[in-house]
Amino acid sequence: MSGPGSEPAADDVADRADLLKQGDFRRFWLSRAASTVSGQMLMVALGWQMYALTGSAWDLGLVGLAQFVPALVLALPAGHLVDRHDRRRVLLAVLLVQVAAAALWAWASHRQVVSREGLLALSVVLGSVRAFQMPASQALLPQLVAMTDLPRALALSAVALQGAIIAGPAIGGWLYAAGAEVVYALAASGFAIAAVAVMGLKPRPVAGSREPLSLRSLLSGLTFIRRRPVVLGAISLDLFAVLLGGATALLPVYARDILHAGPMELGWLRSAPAIGALAMSLTLARWTIERHAGRWLLGSVAVFGLSMIAFGLSRQVAWSIAALVVSGAADMVSVVIRQTLVQLETPDAMRGRVSAVNSVFIGASNQLGEFESGATAAWFGAVASVVSGGVGTLVVVLLWAALFPSLARRDHLAADPMRRESAGGGAGA
Repeated sequence: MSGPGSEPAADDVADRADLLKQGDFRRFWLSRAASTVSGQMLMVALGWQMYALTGSAWDLGLVGLAQFVPALVLALPAGHLVDRHDRRRVLLAVLLVQVAAAALWAWASHRQVVSREGLLALSVVLGSVRAFQMPASQALLPQLVAMTDLPRALALSAVALQGAIIAGPAIGGWLYAAGAEVVYALAASGFAIAAVAVMGLKPRPVAGSREPLSLRSLLSGLTFIRRRPVVLGAISLDLFAVLLGGATALLPVYARDILHAGPMELGWLRSAPAIGALAMSLTLARWTIERHAGRWLLGSVAVFGLSMIAFGLSRQVAWSIAALVVSGAADMVSVVIRQTLVQLETPDAMRGRVSAVNSVFIGASNQLGEFESGATAAWFGAVASVVSGGVGTLVVVLLWAALFPSLARRDHLAADPMRRESAGGGAGA
């Protein structure tokens, strides 16, 4: 990364301004912000409802598992679908499903017919649609901008994402006092705004072949990643680090039982990682990582592990928030490096399937990580779960540095400048 003390060149500033002025990228940016705000509000209400209803850390873990399993089962078919159809239409369809799901649960909460089984069913629906949403969104972005602008576009997209993750839980926690139905209804409205923004995108033809559905086609994304150690190492590092070090599912436990706080404080705890991530994404949009990408990646994951240990040991809300802010900033460095590597190494015809595999890794690190956190907290306690997870993350960093030496030695994000262009996409795609 260029040093913070150095000013970006004038043409870099102009490029960023032009990127934000592009209509399709701006609509994509708005859609991502609105849908993420809504999703985060929904998850705050869902998590608090579940814990208020059952008082069980195990059930909080089951919420994550209920989202992960359908996402895992549907990921490969979703990637094939995304590579055969207009990615804009796929994204629009999943947003409309989320409008309906949030509106239905607003009604259920208003009528007080919420149950443990119903909350798990809602989680299954959310996991199912997100199996399609993530690969469609990731594969669509490179079609909206030139490949040379992709690292900056990813960072600017992360600004929308992290800003929304900050606002969503805070708004959701604040509004929960007025009733869960209010949170769900507002979430439905946000998903609707995102859908309207996607409707405004120009159709983007897929550059891939019309290869019929087959086992070979479904597994081609896995084969592609397996043959590229740098990409495999980066994706799997994120998987195991967040799987072990994540603590999102336990935030209701920490808020109520350890920090002795309420729904509003829970909202800020959920927002805290995004505060750090937003600050880092703004930094990366201004100063891109140009050298020592592998070292930056491994170092950022190590900082993430240390920050989770600090969070696990904290007994003050302010210190807990600070530790989560640092974790979010470190994680954002990892996210931008990983996503840029994947996109630059993947031809457009394969982006849906590769993004689907990537989404499985991300989903495993998040939803399956929530289940792991809930299960270990039920067995050993919340503090032991978080601290041991942070220690495990540090061990993973050391192992991956040895198992994937090409990743540790990676200097530039684009190993071969010609590969950047051959990856396809671009504003004219």
